[in-house]
Amino acid sequence: MTTLLTMLEWMLRPLSGAATHSIEPAVYWHARLMVLAWGICLPLGALIARYFKIRPQQDWPAVLDDKAWWHGHRLFQYSGVVAMTVGLVLVWGYSDQSSAAIWLHALLGWAVLVAGWLQMLGGIARGSKGGPTDAQMRGDHYDMTTWRLVFEHIHKRLGWTAIVLAIPTTLIGLAIADAPRWMVMVMLLWWVGLALLGFALQRRGLCIDTYQAIWGVDPSMPGLRRPVTGWGVKRHSSSPWKTRFLKTNESKN
Repeated sequence: MTTLLTMLEWMLRPLSGAATHSIEPAVYWHARLMVLAWGICLPLGALIARYFKIRPQQDWPAVLDDKAWWHGHRLFQYSGVVAMTVGLVLVWGYSDQSSAAIWLHALLGWAVLVAGWLQMLGGIARGSKGGPTDAQMRGDHYDMTTWRLVFEHIHKRLGWTAIVLAIPTTLIGLAIADAPRWMVMVMLLWWVGLALLGFALQRRGLCIDTYQAIWGVDPSMPGLRRPVTGWGVKRHSSSPWKTRFLKTNESKN
């Protein structure tokens, strides 16, 4: 019992080991909003877009273009961008730049914030959709135009780079704020959990090409005559998706 209480007391103390912890309200809420944005919303939105373009119960490829992943992705990404923007406003003009850690945190923070806004604005400017469900058929995505290809390469690379950069940015911020030790431990466990989840979903072959998820497997479609964009993205045959989802490992077709 004594050991448990000692461990609990250790976890509740700030990282510096100080007996008390004091932080300005603006900085406090800045930290909360940034953790919400870059620790929770944006990583979850990215995982949804990467691994849930087809739902487990969906009868793919008989049932196509299930937009549940799209709505979930936008909800988390927009929420994350709003949260990080409000978090920035709260500390706008904060003058304490007295340490290298604060300077580095600010530099990385601006980098991920700009990346977040570029992701949202780039998504708006991704081009037209097209395809059999579109009255005009032609579209940047269905035809896989140069505009769409450039968007996909930039959007995927920039998004994952920003999320990776957000990890040291958050940890440096928690150190500057002298956050309780349990917060750092929870954040690390959360990121490890997300990484393990992503690894498991990748092993199951669930990172499917967006083009196939929307329009199916007909090889005559213009987008399927081009290579996939992004690392680890798979294309599948017309086998029932439920069967594929239950497999532990999925070979690339």
